[in-house]
Amino acid sequence: MKILFADDEKSLQKLMSLELPRLGHTVTVCPDGITAIAALEKEDFDCILVDLDMPGKSGIDVIEKAKEFSPETEAIILTGKSSTESAIAAVRFKVYAYLTKPCRLMELKTLLEGVAKKREQDRKIKALTSRLDRIEGKSKLIGDSGAMEIVNKMIAKVAPSNSAVLIRGETGTGKELVAKAIHDQSLRHSQPFVAVNCGALPENLIESELFGHRKGAFTGAEETRIGLFEVAHGGSLFLDEIGELPKSLQAKLLRVLETGEIRRVGENSSIKVDVRIISATHRHLEDMVREGDFREDLMFRINTFEIQLPPLRERTEDIPLLAEHISRRFWPTIPMTHTVFATETIHALKSHSWPGNVRELANVVEHATILCEELPIHPQHLPRRFNEQATVGPPQLRAVMGPMSLRELEMQAIHEALDRHEGNKPQAAEELGISLKTLYNKLNQATASEKSA
Repeated sequence: MKILFADDEKSLQKLMSLELPRLGHTVTVCPDGITAIAALEKEDFDCILVDLDMPGKSGIDVIEKAKEFSPETEAIILTGKSSTESAIAAVRFKVYAYLTKPCRLMELKTLLEGVAKKREQDRKIKALTSRLDRIEGKSKLIGDSGAMEIVNKMIAKVAPSNSAVLIRGETGTGKELVAKAIHDQSLRHSQPFVAVNCGALPENLIESELFGHRKGAFTGAEETRIGLFEVAHGGSLFLDEIGELPKSLQAKLLRVLETGEIRRVGENSSIKVDVRIISATHRHLEDMVREGDFREDLMFRINTFEIQLPPLRERTEDIPLLAEHISRRFWPTIPMTHTVFATETIHALKSHSWPGNVRELANVVEHATILCEELPIHPQHLPRRFNEQATVGPPQLRAVMGPMSLRELEMQAIHEALDRHEGNKPQAAEELGISLKTLYNKLNQATASEKSA
C-alpha cells in the first residue's frame, strides 16, 4: 500500500522509513501535520499513520483532510497521549485503529494487513454493485451448433491464461456473454468482472471512468473517485466496443497495458493494477488502422488471442434453444415439458435474417410473451414485421429485391428500428444495441454513398 507516516519523533521517522518498505509498502514520511497535509494535497494514500500531537496541525487535522481528499483512505492513530476527546474524534472520522506508544512492530504489521484486506473487499463490493443489473449467475452460452462448439472450445483454451482476448462479432451477438464466460472459467473467477462500453460514454468522461480522478481535477469533480481499472484489480476488465475509444485515450490505454500502471486524472503518481483485459468490437480494426482511426500497436496488444462470434443467421439451428431460454426469463414458472413455440413460429423465426442478432431475438421474444395469453406462442404474437414477411413471402421478396449485402441488411434494420420508434434515434440505437454516435455514423455513411452513386 501507499502509506503516509506523520510524527515529529525523528527516531520513529527513521524506523518507519526502514520497516514499512520491508513489509512491502511505499511510505512517505512527514515530520509534522502541515507537511503531511501538503503531501495529501499532491496524491492519495491507501493508509495514513499519524501522531495526534504534532507541531502546526494535529493528527486529527491530518485525518480530516485525508478523508476530505479521499474518503477511501484508512487512518491509524499512533499516540503517546490518549484522551477521551481524541478517542471521540477517532470514532467520528471512522479511524481504523487507535494505538498507544510504544507499540510493537508486529502489532502494526497485523493492522496494516487488515487494512489491505478491507480495501480489497471494498473494491469487490464496488465491482459487484456496478454489475448488479448485469449478473444472472454464471454465464451460459446457449447453442449446440458447430459454430458455437468452436467458440466454446476456444473459450476453454484461453480462459486459464492471462492473455488479452479480442472478441469480434456483429452487434447483438453476445460478446459480453463470451467475455463473462472467459472470466468465469479463469483463475480470476472469484475476483471482479467489470464491463464498460467505450462507445456509450462521452469522450470527456472516459478517462475518468477508466482511471479515476482526484477531487478538483476538473469542473464537476467534487470528490475523489477510483476508476474501473482499480475496481477490477485482481480480476477482468471488459472493454466493449473498443473501436469507439477516442484516439487520445488509445495511447493512455496502451501505456497501461505495457506498464501495468494507471494514473488518476489530476495526480502525478502511478498506481499498480493487476487486470486482465478482454475487448470486443463489431468494427474492422484493420481498416481503422489504415484510416488512422486506431493505433496499430494497441490493436496488437489487445489481440493476443482472437475469438470470432458468429452472427445468428449463421447458426439458425440454435434459434429454438435461444428463443425458449429467453422466454423463460419472462415466464420462469413454465414447466420444462411445455411447448413454448408453435412449429410455424419456429419456422418464422428461423426464416428471419436477424440483422440485430440475439439482442433482436430477445426483443422479439419479449414482445411475443406480452401478447401471448396461452401457450404456445403463434406467429400472430410476433412483431408486425414478421406477419408482413409472411404475407409477402420471403422467397418472392428476395426474387424482387435480389440478394442483399451485409451493409444493406444493416441499414434495413436501422430504418426499421427508426420506423418503430417514430424517428427517435436514441431509442432506436438502444434497441439495436449500438451507441448513438455509431448510429449517426452509419446514417451519414449511407447518405454519403447515396450522393456518390
